Amino acid sequence: MTGYLALLRGNRNFRRLWYGQVVSQLGDWLDSIALFTLTLNLTESGQALGLLMLVEFLPGALLGPFAGVLIDRLPRRAVLIASDLGRAALVLLLLLVDGPADTWLLYTAVAGKFAMAAFFEPARSAILPRICARDELPAANAISGATWSAMLALGAAVGGLVAGTLGVTAAFLLDSASFVLSAALIATVRIDERRAPADGLAQGAALGRAAADLGEGLRYVLGRGEIFWLTISKAVWSLGGGVLLLLALFGREVFPLGQDGALSIGLLYAARGIGTGVGPFLALRVGGSGPEFMRRAVAGAFFITGAGYLALSAAPVLGVAALCILFAHIGGSVQWVFSTALLQARVPDRLLGRVFATEYAALTLATALSSYVTGLIRDMGVPPWALAIGLGGVFFVSGAVMVVALWRPWPAAPEVEGAGG
Repeated sequence: MTGYLALLRGNRNFRRLWYGQVVSQLGDWLDSIALFTLTLNLTESGQALGLLMLVEFLPGALLGPFAGVLIDRLPRRAVLIASDLGRAALVLLLLLVDGPADTWLLYTAVAGKFAMAAFFEPARSAILPRICARDELPAANAISGATWSAMLALGAAVGGLVAGTLGVTAAFLLDSASFVLSAALIATVRIDERRAPADGLAQGAALGRAAADLGEGLRYVLGRGEIFWLTISKAVWSLGGGVLLLLALFGREVFPLGQDGALSIGLLYAARGIGTGVGPFLALRVGGSGPEFMRRAVAGAFFITGAGYLALSAAPVLGVAALCILFAHIGGSVQWVFSTALLQARVPDRLLGRVFATEYAALTLATALSSYVTGLIRDMGVPPWALAIGLGGVFFVSGAVMVVALWRPWPAAPEVEGAGG
């Protein structure tokens, strides 16, 4: 397997894409802690926080499959740049939120921002096989996953500090600037993308052609057992996605630290980031990058997450709670990174956008519903520790389903199109 440092040093295009990821995701997590604290300040409601999660993730579920059609027909680099610039503008709308009467504007801006992400995330996953050789993909995905985790850890910690001291306005300004810088960095990536001819693109703009392209992608996923289970594995994990809301509840209600619990929320999210950062590297060191091991690890990772959240329910202090969350998200990152790498190695390039967009739609829908239901249950008076037990149980049940699905023998994957860096 290609070494991590060797890949960053030797593959210029991947390195530039990675730079964009670093600054964009750092700003995103600064923004996220500010959003949690702002929403709770405006509403004092767990249901409202669940609704925030719903409007964050529902656009991806609704737009994802159609975004995949465009991603497979347009230059993917252009999609990434347009998405970054659109999100930079939408974040600035959050500066206009000034009281409970403006809550609708907060939800609208967040929904628009995450609608742009429905194009960005699948396009970034789909572009990797065009700039990395096949044997570089496990390392490339591990680096991308670790970067997401490191930026989560750093951004959440700094975001909690910024929101707790300078206020949410500073966090929103930093996030908007990060998207602009990300777009500028991605613009320097040089890639010869083989897209459909111009007349095919014109036809693709028509509803009938778009529906046909969408149908082709869905038939591909549904007609191949291993591809299907790998594609929905993130959605199955996200049935427990209410844990993302749970971190904010533990930080504000159970272990409050700083103004409105912003510091403790940031620390718990930082622990999540550290766990997701080390998970794939530990798993690759233990089992290597063989496809059979990665498939089994995707399923087994659910049980690690479940155990971590069951332990969180009994955590006596903030430090122990952070360690439980760190452990839980070692499993979440292994599931995420390995399922992505396996799909990139198995799916033809012309279908990658649609497959990853289908995956993104499913996982965002599951996360949105799980988060909203978690918020509703919290407002019924169920304490955070009981929610942690329930969500931990969801991961154990989901893991059992994935073990049955992925631990069976599957045919060897055919070679697919790839490109060197």
